[in-house]
Amino acid sequence: MTLLGEYLAQKSVNKADVSRKTGISKARISELTLKSRARLTVEEMYLIAMAIDVNPCDLLKFLCKNLDLTN
Repeated sequence: MTLLGEYLAQKSVNKADVSRKTGISKARISELTLKSRARLTVEEMYLIAMAIDVNPCDLLKFLCKNLDLTN
C-alpha cells in the first residue's frame, strides 16, 4: 500500500466516491493507492484533497513525510 492508500484508509475514505467526485478513474485510484511505482500528479493530489475535504497542504505533508534535504 502506498502513502496515499494509508492516508485514505486512516480517513475511512471510499475510493469509489473519490473517483466519482474527481473524475479520476477507479483503476487509477487503485493504482495510486496500491502500487508504489505509480506517480501521483499534483493535479490528482489536489482533486483528491478537495474530494475528501482536507487541506491539500496537509495531504502533501503526509505524502512527503519521508523526504529530506541533502546537504
